[in-house]
Amino acid sequence: MSLIETIRTNTDTIIGDAELEDRMHGNRPLRVKLGVDPTRPDLTFGHLVVFNKLRQFQDLGHEAILIIGDFTTLIGDPSGRSSTRPALTKEEIVENAQTYLEQAFMVLDENKTTVVYNSEWFNDMGFEDCLKLARKMTVARMLERDDFAKRYASNAPISIIEFLYPLIQGYDSLVLNADVEIGGTDQLFNMLVGRALQKDAGKQEQAVITMPLLIGLDGVKKMSKSQDNYIAFTDSAKDMFGKIMSISDDTMWDYYRLLLEADDERIEKLKAGHPMEAKKHLASSLVGQFHSMKAAKHELEQFEQVFSRNKLPDDMPTFTWNDLVGDAATAPLFEVMAQSDLFESKGAIRRLVKQGGVKVDGEKQSDPNLEMTPPNGEQIFQAGKRIFFKITG
Repeated sequence: MSLIETIRTNTDTIIGDAELEDRMHGNRPLRVKLGVDPTRPDLTFGHLVVFNKLRQFQDLGHEAILIIGDFTTLIGDPSGRSSTRPALTKEEIVENAQTYLEQAFMVLDENKTTVVYNSEWFNDMGFEDCLKLARKMTVARMLERDDFAKRYASNAPISIIEFLYPLIQGYDSLVLNADVEIGGTDQLFNMLVGRALQKDAGKQEQAVITMPLLIGLDGVKKMSKSQDNYIAFTDSAKDMFGKIMSISDDTMWDYYRLLLEADDERIEKLKAGHPMEAKKHLASSLVGQFHSMKAAKHELEQFEQVFSRNKLPDDMPTFTWNDLVGDAATAPLFEVMAQSDLFESKGAIRRLVKQGGVKVDGEKQSDPNLEMTPPNGEQIFQAGKRIFFKITG
């Protein structure tokens, strides 16, 4: 496989691929840019798709430039949004940025990665500089963006600052003399702005590589922290394994292709077998990558014990009655469960109980308001397929 064919693997679109192929055979490493905005503390498997491509460039001897968008996060990327993102404080951004770096090097080679913060150049820009940059783009061009066009047509507000975001992301490429920029398909417009700014400045235009968006745990929407359908780099081995096992069989093959970088031949062989075995292998491989193969083996054993042999897991959180409800003689089921801090909200618990997803000592419960009393010995709670905990008297 040629160098350019290797780079094309799993991509959605490459703009400027002929020039990219020429540069890859040049006498210097390419400067390959990937930007991430630290909007939340966690990187997700959605990020892993683009990180894998950046690592591929590293393995081929090129320079990975990881931009921590501490300045762009003050705006909030409007890509794919139907409303303006909530603003973060500088303190929140700094805290999130530090965790991003720690997680990024779970995938990237730290010794071959140049880390920059785009506040390094934007903090030195005056308002006149911003006005000059704003002249590079028209409102009509901005409204060519599908997400902006939809919001405009539906009279949903679009702030002026959101119009500036693609220019600011593109300006990063101009400052860094990027040869290549990698992003998800929702970043195509922003990355093409980088090419336009480089061309306007008389510089060589960056190649643009878009990667498919990973489908989230719901099997419908892209993996996103705002949709709460994601797997985080920092998830525990138990949670990571359980979340992967919860995805649909159809979605699984995208995970094999985009996260494990399995080729078509490998996937076809796996499809010839049982999908449950393929999913166990997927979960074990990813847990092994982010934790250890020992942890992956343990979680596989626990999964098989619970789901294949209908046994309880060996390890589960244990609480006393007083831990959860204090001195109360009785408490409703949903309240007991909520005090374990294992659930998103009391509303989510109520829905889960009403849907028949909660068992106490193996008996399915249907009333979230059922009055519970301190157990005589111990009581086992199971919620859904993945949450187990124990209460003692």
